[in-house]
Amino acid sequence: MSKDAVDTAQAATRTDVAQVPADAGDAGYSKDLKARHVNMIAIGGAIGTGLFLGAGGRLHNAGPALALAYLVCGIFAFFVVRALGELVLYRPSSGSFVSYAREFLGEKGAYVAGWMYFLNWSTTGIADITAIALYTHYWSMFTSIPQWVLALIALAVVLAVNLISVKIFGEMEFWFAIIKVATLVGFMLIGIFLLATRHEVGGHTPGLSVINDHGGVFPHGLMPVVLVMQGVIFAYAALELVGVAAGETAEPEKVVPRAVNSIMWRVGLFYVGSVVLLALLLPGSVYSADQSPFVTVLSKVGIPAAGDVMNLVVLTAAMSSLNSGLYSTGRILRSMATAGSAPRFTARMNRSQVPYGGILLTCAVCVLGVGLNYLMPSQAFEIVLNVASLGIVSTWVIIMICHLVFVRRAKAGLVTRPSFRLPGSPVTEITTIAFLLAVLALMWNDPEVGRKTLLLIPVIAAMLVAGWFAVRRRVTRDGDRELTELTK
Repeated sequence: MSKDAVDTAQAATRTDVAQVPADAGDAGYSKDLKARHVNMIAIGGAIGTGLFLGAGGRLHNAGPALALAYLVCGIFAFFVVRALGELVLYRPSSGSFVSYAREFLGEKGAYVAGWMYFLNWSTTGIADITAIALYTHYWSMFTSIPQWVLALIALAVVLAVNLISVKIFGEMEFWFAIIKVATLVGFMLIGIFLLATRHEVGGHTPGLSVINDHGGVFPHGLMPVVLVMQGVIFAYAALELVGVAAGETAEPEKVVPRAVNSIMWRVGLFYVGSVVLLALLLPGSVYSADQSPFVTVLSKVGIPAAGDVMNLVVLTAAMSSLNSGLYSTGRILRSMATAGSAPRFTARMNRSQVPYGGILLTCAVCVLGVGLNYLMPSQAFEIVLNVASLGIVSTWVIIMICHLVFVRRAKAGLVTRPSFRLPGSPVTEITTIAFLLAVLALMWNDPEVGRKTLLLIPVIAAMLVAGWFAVRRRVTRDGDRELTELTK
């Protein structure tokens, strides 16, 4: 649907917008997500595989300066979620930013937003099942089982749970998030105790001396810190789930502002705080990419059971991330399918009002990840992490562009901004977009992984263009039908 068509439809239906979905893909969902579910989904999005597993390798490469990288990226991540939160209060939609891209950027914008988000979560799903397999190998009883088998089992279990109902998804994420938060708080209390009592950890006495005696805050210089930025952004990738979940809650105007505003202190406490603690407890060189840094610390304290418990928790975090990815892509693909830009079967819903078609499509890509775990088990996580970063950055850039257009239309009197707003517009959006693009550009300095990832951009662009020419007639036809329904 064209931008003008959407504007016309909105003007014609302004009085009954609450009764008629502005996006055909919003019809048919239950409103079973409660405030506690959405709040915990927001927390779960802020604490995931990127912190629990990814922080180990990044601490090894960047050292204590990783905390600064998390802080900087966290601020921009908050701007993105705040902008999305404002759009959600303007018009809640399970299609989230894809629906807003359709309204403010046209069908081409929605098409790019949706498929890049699918690229993000389908590859993130591969990263998650890889992480689950790596975590499971921590226990000796599972080391004889091939990594790809464990990855396949994890995918099958999460798929089965996700297809039951959105209420079950919400409950799972609620308890997953509680486990993650409680564990991180517990770890931080243990870390503070070790720091305060100067209890030896793995032959090192905790404190500033651990940092000063091993190269300082930037032990390998500034460039390694810059190079881990795309991985740090990956750690925040699930924050936009708040926007998707808002479409299945009865009171988004009450739930969303509270959830969005709490993200900033979570970033400061859980990401920056935990990384600072990790850096004070052990040198960065001790941490590794194939083990959670929290497990590394607790195992070296001399309480092996603590490492086992922590490993179980980070396994839960990876399961949570995979669960969220299947949930969000199912909703996004359904919004796209109703507009004609995704396969028709992805619009199908089961009796529990779950869009199973899109979920199954995402799982199909994750199965390819099982093959990747078979072929390159030691490199699978980093490979898909970098590809996922392209999807994340493009998604966040599109959200900020949508918000820029939204604000411009609000100034023209075409739409009304809610009281919950992104501060500093348009400077905030432009600065955030520039930062995200700079992170992509700086990946060129990493010839091993980053440069190869950037070389995928022309390939992805060519695939998007070819796909658009394949679906554009159907998009036009379905858009005209949707316009007719909206203006009845």
